[in-house]
Amino acid sequence: MKKLIFTQEAPAAIGPYSQAIEANGMIYTSGQLPIDPITGEMPEDVEEQAEQSLKNVFAILKEAGVDSSKVVKTTVFIKDMSDFPRINKVYERFFTESYPARSCVEVARLPKDALVEIEVVALR
Repeated sequence: MKKLIFTQEAPAAIGPYSQAIEANGMIYTSGQLPIDPITGEMPEDVEEQAEQSLKNVFAILKEAGVDSSKVVKTTVFIKDMSDFPRINKVYERFFTESYPARSCVEVARLPKDALVEIEVVALR
């Protein structure tokens, strides 16, 4: 069975997709851009963008009733791999020991010209 997960504490989808889906005890978030769900604005600094993207991810997970300890995999999409250390600095504030598996990929362009987009897979 598939269950839609939605919260107003994260930005609404900007296309034909869901913020997250739960299926077979797993929660799959869509990539979260660094958009403030209240103002609709996006910070310019890459560290602030990484923080807002993660805040959006965790707002969705909270709606699903799980926390960071349930995250098993993250994928981080970044515009410039030279920003990796700065993004990592922010990332480690959101996850503690027993870190989830992670991929980090430099991409040519992200929606809304963001510098960062983050998605996760979590256990129920």
